[in-house]
Amino acid sequence: MILRPDFEEEADIHEWIALVADGALTADGFDDAIIGVSARSPGRESVVVYDAFECVNVLMKGDGMDREEAWEFFEFNVVGTWMGDRTPVFLDRTP
Repeated sequence: MILRPDFEEEADIHEWIALVADGALTADGFDDAIIGVSARSPGRESVVVYDAFECVNVLMKGDGMDREEAWEFFEFNVVGTWMGDRTPVFLDRTP
């Protein structure tokens, strides 16, 4: 996996993704939760990798949801969305 560098502006993350994984899809509103870009098997395009816990934090902060509401919304409306082979991956890093 190619880890995300630190960026000062939101546009920079999208420029970086275009550079290392051109055509990879992103989840709207979750830029702060991007961990990096995956390196997939030969012949398969790379995808953007998100920290699932941070995505839930984004929903709690931005939409005023409690943790349970945010997880339910995230799992159904974000993780449950299939946009094709370039659909992002959401990594659950809970121990």
